[in-house]
Amino acid sequence: MGDENQTGPIQFHFRPFSNLPEVQQLIFIPFLLLYLLSLSGNSAVALVVWTNHSLHTPMYFFLAILAALEICYSSVIAPLTLASLLSGKKATISLAGCGTQMFFFIFLGGADCMLLAVMAFDRYVAICHPLRYPLIMSWKVCVRFAAGSLVLGFLFALQVTILLFYHPFCGNNEIDHFYCDAMPMLLLVCDNTKSLEVIIFFANIITLTVPFLMICVSYLLIVSAILRIRSAASRHRAFSTCSSHLIVVLLQYGCTIFIYSHTSSTYSPQQGRVLSVFYTFLNPALNPLIYSMRNKELKDALSRVLGKKVISQRK
Repeated sequence: MGDENQTGPIQFHFRPFSNLPEVQQLIFIPFLLLYLLSLSGNSAVALVVWTNHSLHTPMYFFLAILAALEICYSSVIAPLTLASLLSGKKATISLAGCGTQMFFFIFLGGADCMLLAVMAFDRYVAICHPLRYPLIMSWKVCVRFAAGSLVLGFLFALQVTILLFYHPFCGNNEIDHFYCDAMPMLLLVCDNTKSLEVIIFFANIITLTVPFLMICVSYLLIVSAILRIRSAASRHRAFSTCSSHLIVVLLQYGCTIFIYSHTSSTYSPQQGRVLSVFYTFLNPALNPLIYSMRNKELKDALSRVLGKKVISQRK
């Protein structure tokens, strides 16, 4: 690895948020709360959709998968970050562990972006072609859409991870981030990274831009169809079914496009760390709240489940 003789296994360490242990432990508390909120909120959404037969529709099917992805997505990053914050020491990770973490982070994040595009298409069909909706969005098609999102995310993650970890690393082995991501790892590569950087840059752009453009086109058609509805109540109902998804899309893509549209010459590690906190800790915690608050059916189902638990505990 580089020009140094290393007889033992390669170990990376993450740059801490602060050199003061007191500050690290102070940051630990909100991060832990966000992670627990993400686990409990997304688990509740997935379980309610799974157990409530009235929610067995394509829209809630995709929402349950999104919730499961968010649980896995945040769990790839949060435990090691929280352990590092609590101990006040620099967290270390092996070369294989770093590659594994980066693979699953990109895999789940890519599948998440693809699934959001599928959910936008689902809303487009439901609003613009309501009579053909059961035929177009059959369960067979829904399963294929969900599987396709996972497969595309898997292939993208595999490609980027192999390309990046094929090269040797050098330097002080310090990753200027709190997890293994493509751009911070690219800064540690010893070889000439121009060609590698171009490949990863365009792969990122395609993976993010194509689904985002599909979402934009879907919502342009949705808005056009809604504006033609004469009834104000029907327009409000149609908008309400899309508003929660649109908020989640803006939160997710707003951060990721800003970070992954940079090259190594324009990438700022400080900005990357701050924005990464949003889509690894904050967004997974906010998503179930956004969907449950903006969706009456889901909110009612959650209320019924929580109400039953409270009554059973009192008995």
